[in-house]
Amino acid sequence: MGRIAYVNGAYVPHGEASVHVEDRGYQFADAVYEVWSVFAGKLADPEGHFVRLERSLSELRIDMPMSRAALTIVLKETLRRNRVSDGILYLQVSRGVAPRDHAFPTEPVAPGVVITAKSVDRAQLEAKAARGVAVITVPENRWGRCDIKTVGLLPNALAKQAAREKGAGEAWFVDELGFVTEGASTNAWIVDADGTLRTRDTNANILRGVTRNTLMGILRDEGLKFEERPFTPDEAKRAKEVFITAATAMVTPVTSVDGHKVGDGAAGPVASRLRRLYIERARAAAI
Repeated sequence: MGRIAYVNGAYVPHGEASVHVEDRGYQFADAVYEVWSVFAGKLADPEGHFVRLERSLSELRIDMPMSRAALTIVLKETLRRNRVSDGILYLQVSRGVAPRDHAFPTEPVAPGVVITAKSVDRAQLEAKAARGVAVITVPENRWGRCDIKTVGLLPNALAKQAAREKGAGEAWFVDELGFVTEGASTNAWIVDADGTLRTRDTNANILRGVTRNTLMGILRDEGLKFEERPFTPDEAKRAKEVFITAATAMVTPVTSVDGHKVGDGAAGPVASRLRRLYIERARAAAI
């Protein structure tokens, strides 16, 4: 059976799925999205993703397309129809279809909803995490509301491409003060010389990472010291460990920053342990 997508109320073959040419998500990036990790056919970090989705929609003044309970049913049905046990589920909600105009539609329109799901090879992902990834840094050039999870990701795509061309797995944005904000699709962390875990605070309008938030709960439970405090690329290069977090990356060690080896150049013990703890918690709390 081929892949199935959910598009505006219908389950359709993935290769035939489409949206209207005047969908505002397509024309203006007037849309938000969420990505769930899937463990044993269940959605990881469900509450965090729903809360962030609702906040993003509210910030853009887009209505929830359906109740949370109804959306959960549709998300799970998409997983079932795609026979996804371990994988990734993607949801996108746009303002909807309206004659092209920068301002919002004057008449109410129904939000557009697209959901896709795909399987992943967990063994392959674990092998990648065990090796660690390289990151590069790029100047921060995104709009000032990166706290909203919109589909307007062109700077992120360009940063990811720059990373790929240099053999790296991620790119970190660096602001005008010389501090790392976040990655193109991840939150950035270091374990500094004092053994304190550090990541940028969300007052900098970075994305309020769901995996980031879950990890903070784990750190509290484990009694590990962490601070929401900015760091520079040079501090990252001198750090004991560096890692990134996201629904797709979970907790992934970083072995080099701009070509400078972090520590001994191998995946660090703290990040590797936190990855195991995160996966255990995510599996246990998945719905």
